[in-house]
Amino acid sequence: NFLIGILISFYLLFSKEKIAAQGKKICFAFFKKDTANAFIHNVRFADKTFNGFIVGKIVDSIIIGIICYICTLFLKTPYPILISVIIGVTNVIPFFGPFIGAIPCGILLLLVDPKACLHFLIMVFLLQQFDGNILGPRILGSSTGITGFWVIFAITLFGGLWGPTGMIVGVPLFAVIYTVISAMLKTKLNAKGLTSQTDAYTNMNFIDKDDKFVTIPKEDIVTITSAKNINNH
Repeated sequence: NFLIGILISFYLLFSKEKIAAQGKKICFAFFKKDTANAFIHNVRFADKTFNGFIVGKIVDSIIIGIICYICTLFLKTPYPILISVIIGVTNVIPFFGPFIGAIPCGILLLLVDPKACLHFLIMVFLLQQFDGNILGPRILGSSTGITGFWVIFAITLFGGLWGPTGMIVGVPLFAVIYTVISAMLKTKLNAKGLTSQTDAYTNMNFIDKDDKFVTIPKEDIVTITSAKNINNH
């Protein structure tokens, strides 16, 4: 299956322009013009999100692997190449990757040299702080557009469904789903004459007959117990 997949991927890449053109033709043949344009736009957005995240994450992980190798040589850590490869490869997995890579490396070093294990764990912690706060944001930027909570949610959800593969593709896939749902909500709210800005809903309690956002003081909330009372209020 792996060899067949590689063979098919070569054919797809060789004919990608023609396949993309055929896909556009099918969209305009079976859907309305606006629907087809929206679908093609969403596909391009998904492609940009996946490319931006996965390619950026691979570059980020290669750099982290190289830095890890240099640090292990400086600290004279046993098995520097093996450890650096494991750290670099597992770093492709967002958030949980550094821990997944550090655990087997730490156990290996603990069996060989406990002092080297302690130095390694401190180095990994500092390395991941550098990656998460400096290197990662510069390379990835805002390629996903989702917060840290949704990143963890996506990794947990798709990792549980598809294993390590889901942990890698889960973040860009969820980013696409999140954007599509956000666009749908914005369209629905705008059709009702309501704003789609999340901040506007932070302190509001209800929307009155004139579509104005109303905030009720906490001491007065106990008197509002039903939708009918809210409308009267």
